Amino acid sequence: MTVMGEDYRFSSEFNEKMSVPTRKIVRALSENARISISELSKILNLSRRTTKERMLKVEKELGIRYTLELNEEALGLTNPHIIAVKFAREPDYGEVSEILSGSHMPQIVMKARGNYDLLIYANAANRMDYVFWDKTTQVRLAKYGVQWQTSGVAFIHLGFCPIRNALIEKLDLPEKYKSMLLLLNENSRLSFHEISQKLGMHFNTVAYNFNKLVKMGYIKRFTIVVSKPPETTTIAMFGKYTISEGFEEASMKMRKEISWIDDDMPLISRYPFSIQLLGSYDFFFAGIYDNEKVGYDKLIKYYKNTYKKQNVKVAYATLQDTLLGDFPLRNVNSKKEFNMIRWIPDSQPVVTRPFA
Repeated sequence: MTVMGEDYRFSSEFNEKMSVPTRKIVRALSENARISISELSKILNLSRRTTKERMLKVEKELGIRYTLELNEEALGLTNPHIIAVKFAREPDYGEVSEILSGSHMPQIVMKARGNYDLLIYANAANRMDYVFWDKTTQVRLAKYGVQWQTSGVAFIHLGFCPIRNALIEKLDLPEKYKSMLLLLNENSRLSFHEISQKLGMHFNTVAYNFNKLVKMGYIKRFTIVVSKPPETTTIAMFGKYTISEGFEEASMKMRKEISWIDDDMPLISRYPFSIQLLGSYDFFFAGIYDNEKVGYDKLIKYYKNTYKKQNVKVAYATLQDTLLGDFPLRNVNSKKEFNMIRWIPDSQPVVTRPFA
């Protein structure tokens, strides 16, 4: 596809190695983890037995975990932040992991190599609790010469953050709803019968509470995370820019890059995250590439060139190990998910532009 004179597509070796049925299974489960075998068999045009066998094989090969995409705002989790951490001295990552896992606020902690050493996504229902955790964690890591750059999440354009059960436990919800969220967050394919057995709750009550959770908007989607993708490189980039003449043209160009770059049916979506920020940085992207060179050329260099008139500054790193939580790799329709963007020009009201 060519947009505004640029060719936005590039080959993906890791996608090409995966069969179409495998990609379709991951897409279907990403969109609705509770899809029935019968429905999935129609998508694959295979028998129910063959479909189930293929699904179980894909689960094992890719390390699929069934979970929830939750509506954090509806649940009162109104303090989402992304943090880039750089250490002056090599830390004891075992101690770092222990410090961060001791709180319910960090949801994802990734070890990285590059301009920063840790990537953290954190959230909390109480702002003062979040601020206290933010400051005390910096103090506890101070012996390693920590540089801690926090940005508030303004809007998530692509992707989601799997919420840990440790945070769900802290939610101010009736126990009947909280207990079900905890179970589904660990395995969103659980049947009503299985939930009924685990909670000691009547089947009809389970069905009623389940539907109530969906109607209240707490659950955005029953989805998956993939823990064992093929050999790939994930580069995560923070950016800061100055809004100036030509900003919207550059922004439109970049939006088309993010939403249209995926293959028609990728194994894993090219960009698991695209987030607008407020604070230390203005935006955050994570992209999946065959290797670091491709990632640098297609994300870092491209972004610097696109926003060169806006004096863009970037901090990027290759994500390595997950120290806490699940990094959300899955396959969704990027064009559908990223269909509009909100931006605020200088001294003007908020403008919502369609993404077509």
